[in-house]
Amino acid sequence: MWLSRTHTETVTCLACGEQVSRSKAREYDKHGDRWDRDDKSFEHLCKSCYDGLCHYPRDELEGLLVELEAGEATRERFLSSYLETVEERYGTLEEES
Repeated sequence: MWLSRTHTETVTCLACGEQVSRSKAREYDKHGDRWDRDDKSFEHLCKSCYDGLCHYPRDELEGLLVELEAGEATRERFLSSYLETVEERYGTLEEES
């Protein structure tokens, strides 16, 4: 029986930079579809960084970021337009008690 490469491969967590064995890491797909493996390469997160992620669906997020010129607009302009656009499209976020 062949040894799996996941037992010996080391990957780097994209969030904190820690190097961990592949078997102790989680796959990350920025498109939110880690199950469709055709022609994909994945980045990885250590378990503690993965646990800290928001696991809610992020449909439309990439398009919204492009539309609002994330990375191009000033921080203040981007955050202001992001909050305004999200409230217009999805309503206000109410905190849970």
